[in-house]
Amino acid sequence: MHNDELQPQAPNLYFDPRFGMQAAKILPGEYYVSAREVVMVTVLGSCVSACIRDRRRGIGGMNHFMLPERGGGELIGAAARYGAYAMEILLNQLLKLGAAREDLEAKVFGGGSVLSNMTSINVGERNAEFVLKFLATEKIEIAARDLLDVWPRKIYYFPQTGRVLVKKLRDMHNDTIIARERDYGLRLEREPVAGDVELFG
Repeated sequence: MHNDELQPQAPNLYFDPRFGMQAAKILPGEYYVSAREVVMVTVLGSCVSACIRDRRRGIGGMNHFMLPERGGGELIGAAARYGAYAMEILLNQLLKLGAAREDLEAKVFGGGSVLSNMTSINVGERNAEFVLKFLATEKIEIAARDLLDVWPRKIYYFPQTGRVLVKKLRDMHNDTIIARERDYGLRLEREPVAGDVELFG
């Protein structure tokens, strides 16, 4: 493992000929951080991704998470603790690579209504509300957002420059995305909530 990368949940890495660089594909429950030139790619339905980078140092990362159903409609209890863990572990890895908290900016995406039949609670809306509240609490500037709506999104994030490409998947068959997120949601229900994470630095 390179000393400029920390990825306990390493995503799929491949060369993307379109952009001429290494790409990291991030699935539900994963995250990735890097100080090298790389494009981070994910597809979001009801899940949310926070793309956070140090705008001065070019260190950045992306996560992909969803609040578990337990916790009900309010952003408290087990569900909020899980979301906080997903966000804090991304921040911790960025700070360990040398990012400075005062130079962080975030771009957030996802929270679509593609899983609205999964529950009486709008999962995507809860995820979007959570990530915005978390970033406000942590005083991290939100430089861009594309949340809610009914379409899945494919996100390409270039952390060294902060560039983001968002493609709304209006014509894509959504069964794969929906199945992947439903399986992820069921897995969250079975697993214990992650423990507390102390912010590094």
